[in-house]
Amino acid sequence: MAKRIAAFGEVMMRLQVPGYELLSQADSLKYSFSGTGVNVSSALSRFGHEGYLISRLPSNPLGDAAESYLRKLGISQSLLSRGGEYLGMYFLENGFGARPSRVTYTNRQASSFNTAPEGTYDFDQIAKSIDMIHFCGITLAMNDNVRQHMKSLARAVKANGGTVVFDCNYRPAHWRDGGYAKAKPHYEEMLELADIVMMNEKDAILTLGMPSDKCEREEQLMDLIPDVARKHRISVIAGTHRFINGDNTHSLRGFIYKDQVFTFSNLLTFSVYDRIGAGDAYTSSIIHGEIEQFSPQQTVDFAAAASILAHTIVGDTPMSSVGEIFRAMTERVSDVER
Repeated sequence: MAKRIAAFGEVMMRLQVPGYELLSQADSLKYSFSGTGVNVSSALSRFGHEGYLISRLPSNPLGDAAESYLRKLGISQSLLSRGGEYLGMYFLENGFGARPSRVTYTNRQASSFNTAPEGTYDFDQIAKSIDMIHFCGITLAMNDNVRQHMKSLARAVKANGGTVVFDCNYRPAHWRDGGYAKAKPHYEEMLELADIVMMNEKDAILTLGMPSDKCEREEQLMDLIPDVARKHRISVIAGTHRFINGDNTHSLRGFIYKDQVFTFSNLLTFSVYDRIGAGDAYTSSIIHGEIEQFSPQQTVDFAAAASILAHTIVGDTPMSSVGEIFRAMTERVSDVER
């Protein structure tokens, strides 16, 4: 049941400090290219779908390098545009013990993607060439021009009978002055267009301003998510709860709300090698489960296992196959494969 799936989003250059050094200590950086759209479209390509990225890369050797990297990830180049001079960048310092990992963004507002002029994307033609599209709330936070591109593309896909996926990914720092009050109308507009939504109770509380008299996270989730689904006529809402333990392991529990019923994965505890991009592994796996018509339990278990595997692989982009994820659902740790 392979589908043509596109993701709309910025390609970023990831500059990683070696080991556990601080940026102020390091004298070298390892670079790669990433972004939510890159991660989701690449993961779905690995699952056997046709993965496309709708983005704009600079017209220079940096853009050439990014395009070459995307090609290695199995992402189709046909919906990429070229223009402008810059890529957004982020610097990653790996955390250790009590010190968390730290991401520092630079150059985002000047990037080719975030300065793409009107007319860069042929929304109607794109909508006719794909079955499904993924949008990220971080992209929604960039600027008014990008927001217009995003909403116009979502409307075109919806009008053409395609499926719209929206991952809330609310990040207060990206909205700067105004916070959730500024974000709320844009989120509500995207929720009206979405069929599948990635969010949890924090998104409902912070972004939509929804109150809850419950104290525990799971109680808040079960209190608020059905109201979001009902109000915006969303068929599927999924997400995770993460807990960071005293021994530096993490625990994760996935959920999916479908047909007015919550389904949860087991609470899974694991060590973390690289956390960045693990949420995108979960999202792409929920999408795949819906396409393949897995049961809600199989979908959420598949997605949780995919997310845990993503924590074991360096880099943002999920690299696990469907077979590897199914095996991780039943096996915890094994010896060397021979």
